[in-house]
Amino acid sequence: MELSPNDDGALLWGGVGGGGGRSGEHPAVGVVIALGVRFQQSVRHPRPAGRLDRRTRHHQGGEGHRRPGRHRHDTDGTRYAAGDTKVATGHTVNLIVDDFQQFTYKDPKTGRSLSYSLFVPKGYDKTKSYPLVLFMHDASLIGTTVRATLVQGLGAVCWAAPAERPAFVPAPQYPEVVVGDDYRPTSLFDTTADLVREPAGKYSIDTERLYSTGQSTGAMMALGLNIKYPDLFAASRPAAGQWPAAQAAPLAKKNLWVTVSQGATKAYPGENAIMAVVEKAGTKVGRAVWDGQSTAAEFAADVKAMVAKGTTVNYSTFKKGSTLAGGLANAHGVEHNSTWPIAYTIEGIREWIFQQRK
Repeated sequence: MELSPNDDGALLWGGVGGGGGRSGEHPAVGVVIALGVRFQQSVRHPRPAGRLDRRTRHHQGGEGHRRPGRHRHDTDGTRYAAGDTKVATGHTVNLIVDDFQQFTYKDPKTGRSLSYSLFVPKGYDKTKSYPLVLFMHDASLIGTTVRATLVQGLGAVCWAAPAERPAFVPAPQYPEVVVGDDYRPTSLFDTTADLVREPAGKYSIDTERLYSTGQSTGAMMALGLNIKYPDLFAASRPAAGQWPAAQAAPLAKKNLWVTVSQGATKAYPGENAIMAVVEKAGTKVGRAVWDGQSTAAEFAADVKAMVAKGTTVNYSTFKKGSTLAGGLANAHGVEHNSTWPIAYTIEGIREWIFQQRK
């Protein structure tokens, strides 16, 4: 398959991020176009559990895109030979991504504006009450392309996918690094908290079921928001983040499921320090070490074992090297970046989050 350089949607997201100790983030995401439909997938992890379904597979061998005998076959095994006729894609459909709407929130307190995407559950019924999940992206995605956070990975779309578990999903697009290594947030930190409250004034949202999640810098924000606004979220799911342990005591009273790779040089020791503070405050922490190469069934069993502990703060870490495609042999891999492409495929953690209430 050959992607047109004129198609903005064919961009591979992932640049050098700044701030938050995230220099060199490259969470590459591939885009596959098939039958006029674009599907996203992580290209770092060879077999993530629960990946968004790809309806067709394309095979092309050799160098370039001209080898005779290339073919396509559907997931049911039906094989179609490829011809030499070039067919231009008339339009694209971005599954789930296209269901998000784009808005701009203007903070009346600071006058600052924050662009964001919002998923409204299909078949929204104002007589019912819905949960809300805030997703915050990492520092590598800083920019003004509002839908970038939706196509970079699964952090936003995974919460919008299940029809049986409808939820509102706001996903801000940050034009700056909101939290850096000095842990002195910009004004968009508080604007994010206000943004969460805005949909509640327009839609029937259960304020007892507001949740937050984020990756890397976004995970830092999730932790920081829970500390500054302890009554805002019913539960949070930080993936590969940290926050000064000296400020972490309020987290002992929160519902948290934290995931980090043991090979992450900042996030792992940072989260360890937070968990020590939480335990010192008298809260039992559920701990487990998982294999990042686990199948969906294996992750489901891991989650079940953790949930059985009945803890309100759960801390699951990926064994060092297990989030890398080549394991420890992949010495050049960045284990921090490789945490969340796996973490957001684990369905059982999402189920646990949605069960929590204030």
